[in-house]
Amino acid sequence: MKRRHKLLTKYLTKRIPPLYFTEKQNAEAVAVVKFFSPYLGWKWYVTEFDGKDTFYGYLQHRDELGYFSLKELEEATVFGNIPAVERDLYFEPTPLKLIRQKIAQST
Repeated sequence: MKRRHKLLTKYLTKRIPPLYFTEKQNAEAVAVVKFFSPYLGWKWYVTEFDGKDTFYGYLQHRDELGYFSLKELEEATVFGNIPAVERDLYFEPTPLKLIRQKIAQST
């Protein structure tokens, strides 16, 4: 089964800052893209991208900042061949500080 949309478009790739660009911004860094798994409940918020495969951002399921791979997100499947990760098509760029506040309020 194929995903109905690309995880990452050329337009989004151009909008995501390069790796280390937001390094000193910490919680003020802005997440440009949000990926999520409706099956696992995991969420990834992208703040930087190397333009090829490596993202940096907030990993909600670990409650930490870290690196993750576009290829791994694209290849992750459940139930044999159903894509496990999707892009939130309605996500608007948001500072990590606000994302973490919202998460804390909901728990």
